[in-house]
Amino acid sequence: MLKYLKKYRKWCLLAPIMMMGEIFMDLLQPHLMAKIVDDGVLGGDMRLILTVGIRMILLVLFGGLCGILSGVFANLAAQNYANDLRKDLFAKIMHLSFEQIDKISTGSLVTRLTNDVTQVQQMVHMSIRMVVRSGLMFLGGIFMLYQQSPRFALVAAVALPLIVAAAAVFLRLATPLFGVVQARLDGVNNVMQENVAGARVVKAYVKEEHELSRFDLASDLLCSTNLRVATILAFLSPIINVILNACVIAVIGIGGKSVEEGVLLRPGAIMAAITYLSMLLMGLMSMIMVSQTFTRALASSKRIREVLGEPDLIRGGGFDGDTGEKTGEVELKNVSFSYPSSGGKKVLDGVNLTVRKGETVAVLGSTGSGKSTLVNLIPRFYDVTEGEVLVDGVNVREYDLKALREKIAIVTQKAELYCRPIEANIRWGKDGADPWEIKRAAEVAQADDFICAAPDGYYTQVSEGGHSLSGGQKQRIALSRAVLKDAEIMIFDDSTSALDLSTEAKLYRALEETRPDTTKIIIAQRIASVRGADRIAVLDNGRVAACGTHDELMQSSPVYRDIYFSQLKEDEQ
Repeated sequence: MLKYLKKYRKWCLLAPIMMMGEIFMDLLQPHLMAKIVDDGVLGGDMRLILTVGIRMILLVLFGGLCGILSGVFANLAAQNYANDLRKDLFAKIMHLSFEQIDKISTGSLVTRLTNDVTQVQQMVHMSIRMVVRSGLMFLGGIFMLYQQSPRFALVAAVALPLIVAAAAVFLRLATPLFGVVQARLDGVNNVMQENVAGARVVKAYVKEEHELSRFDLASDLLCSTNLRVATILAFLSPIINVILNACVIAVIGIGGKSVEEGVLLRPGAIMAAITYLSMLLMGLMSMIMVSQTFTRALASSKRIREVLGEPDLIRGGGFDGDTGEKTGEVELKNVSFSYPSSGGKKVLDGVNLTVRKGETVAVLGSTGSGKSTLVNLIPRFYDVTEGEVLVDGVNVREYDLKALREKIAIVTQKAELYCRPIEANIRWGKDGADPWEIKRAAEVAQADDFICAAPDGYYTQVSEGGHSLSGGQKQRIALSRAVLKDAEIMIFDDSTSALDLSTEAKLYRALEETRPDTTKIIIAQRIASVRGADRIAVLDNGRVAACGTHDELMQSSPVYRDIYFSQLKEDEQ
């Protein structure tokens, strides 16, 4: 994923350069302080103290400026990197098939888009800034320590492998847990999302305590895993501090022994050596802390790459959809379909059905007979297992996906509305639609009356999920969106279930008047909703059991008669 940094290589270069300036200033400070102590304080030279002190202040200001610029440049690179990565990841999610989304889960996709990207962003920031800082402080500390006395450098050489060994042991124990932490976070997000989306069901069935228990369990698992990681890493810092303090003691001891041996070491030199040793070991400790961030970010990076690397299961062909004439004919030839997770069990088996231009065909059947699955194959939400689906005589696999779906307006079982004005929800059907077109579409969908009665009319804000509207109102807004699209093919997937029969009849009558040449496929549960259709296809166990008009089916289809008699009273027949 380093390709995302190429655009920001200028900031990636400037940030380390500025950091080098800051570290160089930091490394000069102990040397100048030693000069003040040894030559100024002990030598009684106040002018030197003043001169060197002013120089130290100026160097600190310059180093501070370099540090600020380094932070700015590093943030410019890391934030823009994360922004580009997040956009590409979201774009990839938008192109995943329903099968792929179900496999990964929505909660996990949310985690990967937010928390995982943030982890990788922090890794990039630390790579540009903290790695350079820690590395230069470590190497510079060794060099400056050696300048004071080779014996002091020997102390650091002894301490170095001890610190590296301790870090290696604890990071090796913690590394596998970072992936588990992210998976636990997925679990929390999944429970949260389900309960926010299904809040009304939870309250209706008084399942608050049950869902609280589910969330508590998911949160406890996340907490316990985080605590395991924190407990392992908690040992690391004290161990390094013990080694650091032991090194300070060793430096002081070496300084005292050198005086006994007649090797004159000034107090300022010993002070500088202790400071350099602290800088060296703290630089090493910072590198270890950075490695923790790297380890966690690598786990997140793997999860992001899993999504970015998902193949495009539904690939468009090269056909642009121009058949020379708008017909909207749909044909299913020997279509069979099995969901990937069904173990090969066929939902549809050998379905043959043709819907001609301007025809209204209803698909009726018992629950689980494959009605919704059938219409989902037309816009290629799924691909057939066997057979082929043709639109205007062309296999849907050959269409460019955008061209295919522009031919189709579909209203699903659940009316999906967004937190924006009613007008904007309807406008989704056609970019650039003028207010008159939106109003006309709403009139056809029998939505104009209740919209005009709303506080702000068409500009009334819809609450999240459309909870401020009734089921019938939501369906009519979704239907308005489909009408506005003015597509060749309209698919209503049980999308009038919340409408009364009178309103439903007015809707279909208005569609016939305003869209006579549009092909209409209606999925319905009620015979009363579809008895006026040109033809009715009866699905039974994934097969077309019969197809004809209402009167023909009453004569020839036992399945249709069973459904009819189960829905209508004797005196209504």
